[in-house]
Amino acid sequence: MSQTPTVDELRNRLVDGILQGVRLTADVEQAMRRVHREAFLPGINLEEAYADQAVSIKDNPLGGPLPLSCASVPSVVGMMLRQLGVEPGDRILEIGAGTGYNAALLAELTGESGHVTTIDIDSDVALHARTMLDRAGYQHVHVMERDGLIGAPDNAPYDRMLAAVGLWDLPRAWWAQLAEGGRLVLPLRWRGQTRSVALLRRGDTLTLEGMELCGFVPIIGQDGEKTTALNSDDTIRVIHDEDQAVDAGALGASLSTTGIEVMSEQRIGGEESFDGVWLRATAGDDRVCRLQVMPDAMAQELVLRPAIPVRSPVLIDGDTLAYLIVRREGADPDRPHRLGAAAYGPHAEKLAQDLITHIDAWGSARTAIPTLTITPATSDTATQPGHVITKRESRLTLTY
Repeated sequence: MSQTPTVDELRNRLVDGILQGVRLTADVEQAMRRVHREAFLPGINLEEAYADQAVSIKDNPLGGPLPLSCASVPSVVGMMLRQLGVEPGDRILEIGAGTGYNAALLAELTGESGHVTTIDIDSDVALHARTMLDRAGYQHVHVMERDGLIGAPDNAPYDRMLAAVGLWDLPRAWWAQLAEGGRLVLPLRWRGQTRSVALLRRGDTLTLEGMELCGFVPIIGQDGEKTTALNSDDTIRVIHDEDQAVDAGALGASLSTTGIEVMSEQRIGGEESFDGVWLRATAGDDRVCRLQVMPDAMAQELVLRPAIPVRSPVLIDGDTLAYLIVRREGADPDRPHRLGAAAYGPHAEKLAQDLITHIDAWGSARTAIPTLTITPATSDTATQPGHVITKRESRLTLTY
């Protein structure tokens, strides 16, 4: 008869599992083996506390589909801490206190000579983090109820800044709080997709040091990303940036016609990621958005099946749209799936071919990531050559 695993066994089992798919530095690995996640999740059974999954700690009071706050997926936590590269003695600001678990990990990494400040806009969340950190022995972590978009200038400058919430734009207030040569890690959203980007500050320029796919609860107070329904039932949607025009009526009319499929020559294995197609397209095409097809629309077969129904890249051009699809073909047993485009509207063939061009560009260098620099939107600092996406407070420049 098997024995119930101990807390230590569950925690080490979680970290061992994370190491199978995520590279961790030795200090991050040891911190995750030391800090008790269950101590920050009272009322959650141990098996759930040590599963590699997010745990909601406060529902959205507005009734939205995403929680107001949650404990992030442990493997994503470890990945972002590796990106952050904390050194002993660092001064750290975390935006989004959550349960307090991440702040405890940061305190372990920076040591007794360092300083960790964690902030949250919600008083209940901040109080939860403060209470859990105190109980777990991390009384020295500074917890503040603050608007994350403003940051915490009280304890600045910071050697490291980490956002545990999704950002559509980089707040101008953060620049003065990040030390010269400091590193900022945040889940940044553009053209409907989110990447955890590690950025190094040199004057008025942030330069990319690493990028990973991720997803996070969005920060409160940014509304530059819009959601537009394409049908009356609101089961087919486009998530787009405020600078992208989406004609819901024209696109909805196009979706009532017969769509076409155009397949590329790019094939993938069953577990192979193809999210790089989306990333590649954003580095040169301002028509890229996110298509969201809800289960009811899929059940009614209102559209041809997208690659991932709730989040697939789509090109929008007036009254025409083309989105990524994956179809199984048996020609290559190692890579049985083929990428292509489904398109609707009067210019379906042309737009589908444009998407195929992006797929082929990705296929020629599947693991490549772009060069990314970020400057303040009002800065006169010259950016590197590349494709520019201008937001309200920042300017992104991407190039391959």
